[in-house]
Amino acid sequence: MNMHAKAFILTAAIAGLMLPAIAQTSAPATAPATIHQRKENQQDRIANGVKSGQLTAGETANLEKREAHINKEIHNDRVANGGKLTPAERRQVTRQQNRTSRAIYRKKHNARVQ
Repeated sequence: MNMHAKAFILTAAIAGLMLPAIAQTSAPATAPATIHQRKENQQDRIANGVKSGQLTAGETANLEKREAHINKEIHNDRVANGGKLTPAERRQVTRQQNRTSRAIYRKKHNARVQ
């Protein structure tokens, strides 16, 4: 065997031995964001839009109103269910957060400036 073939075999063997260790320590790639984390991310996106001038005062007020409505609904649902959200309520909040996320994107990219 030549030197290149030996190096290739050695590299492949080492990589093969490392795969099980990597697979055990990796976190799932599709871990869903929590409702709270999404709320924080969307608030940051709104704040960045205001700071960069991509969002007008009216657009910002509309987005903040939507966020406040979702937050109030989450609060009321948790009070009614002992601090927890039912799976149906969680799906509904996720849909509302998805819609608000799309609204943030659209308003930030509609070419209106302050």
